[in-house]
Amino acid sequence: MPIVKCRICRSKFYAKPFWLKRGFGTYCSAKCQHTGQRTGRIVKCFLCGTESYKTKKALTHSKSGKFFCSKSCQTKWRNSIFIGEKHANWRSGRFAYKTVLTRANVKKICKLCGTKDARVLAIHHVDLNHFNNKIANLVWLCHNCHVLVHHYNKEKEALFSKIKAV
Repeated sequence: MPIVKCRICRSKFYAKPFWLKRGFGTYCSAKCQHTGQRTGRIVKCFLCGTESYKTKKALTHSKSGKFFCSKSCQTKWRNSIFIGEKHANWRSGRFAYKTVLTRANVKKICKLCGTKDARVLAIHHVDLNHFNNKIANLVWLCHNCHVLVHHYNKEKEALFSKIKAV
């Protein structure tokens, strides 16, 4: 077997003749083979801070200038930035009141009776304007209390007193 020098570390090693015939047998190990080929760099994930290697192409083709360790980190960042009017499929926002309260971390508890079962909770617009989706105008109510607030003044006044107390 012929003795060949490694291109990277210049150490001598045995190469099989058919490797040399096919153009292989120029590196002594996989470590030496991949040492000189890396043209990228290690960057920190914008979201979690984990370090990961990015190729030169990935570094130049980033539209936002931010780098992520995985698709899940990139998706979490994108879903926190491109919401509401910035989202590509945004229409009017008329039906976005549930996500407004959820993203504001308002606890899912009925404001009148204190029910915590999320299956029976609905959102009530305090000023009855469904286009006004400000957090101050939205309240969690169970279906029972929601009907009572819409049809009976006593419950409506009780809701207003609890809202003003906060």
